[in-house]
Amino acid sequence: MTTAPQAGSAPRLDRDGEVFVLNLGDGENRFHPDWVGAVDAALAEVEAAEGQRALVTTATGKFFSNGLDLDWLGAHAEQHDAYIADAERLFARLLALPVITVVAIQGHAFAAGAMLTLSHDFRVMRADRGFWCLPEIDIDMPFTHGMNALITARLTPQTAHEAMLTGRRYGGADAHGAGIVDHAVPELEVLPAAIELARANTSKAGTTLATIKTRLYEDALSELATPR
Repeated sequence: MTTAPQAGSAPRLDRDGEVFVLNLGDGENRFHPDWVGAVDAALAEVEAAEGQRALVTTATGKFFSNGLDLDWLGAHAEQHDAYIADAERLFARLLALPVITVVAIQGHAFAAGAMLTLSHDFRVMRADRGFWCLPEIDIDMPFTHGMNALITARLTPQTAHEAMLTGRRYGGADAHGAGIVDHAVPELEVLPAAIELARANTSKAGTTLATIKTRLYEDALSELATPR
């Protein structure tokens, strides 16, 4: 039995001068294996590029990403460990990418989708609509060691505690107040603000930035590399 990707356009990588813009799609953007592969290929292209550059990740429509593809996982239970490992490798690649990364959260970011936002260096979220949420407590799905390490590395202890134990849904203003996102702005400003922030940091790309990131997040990267 196979399960096709959910409806919606595939991830697409464009370039606006020195800023790469990765659009995850216009559906729920769940982590179907094909979707994960397409996002990983886009990150590889950004990583291999030369010169000054930065990355903005966004999506189109109601969702930024609704997380793991539970339908696919239910139909391929024997691939559970490999599937989770692929998702965690994606987080790790983004966390250590040798360019400044900014995420423009235009819609709902849930579960692994929320963790994907945490893998970016900076986060801009729509202020008036959309939620950021880690609902694992409500779906009886404990965080892996790697996911736990990522979340606790990127959030304050108080915010990580509340988000992970209660599954709270944070709107843009609340997410900004809790330090989950760096900026909460009106809908039409989300992507432009993210691109502006990325463009201001294109000169940082390269091996020095990569070294700083890998040392700064050494523990999280180690846990993400050894799923358990």
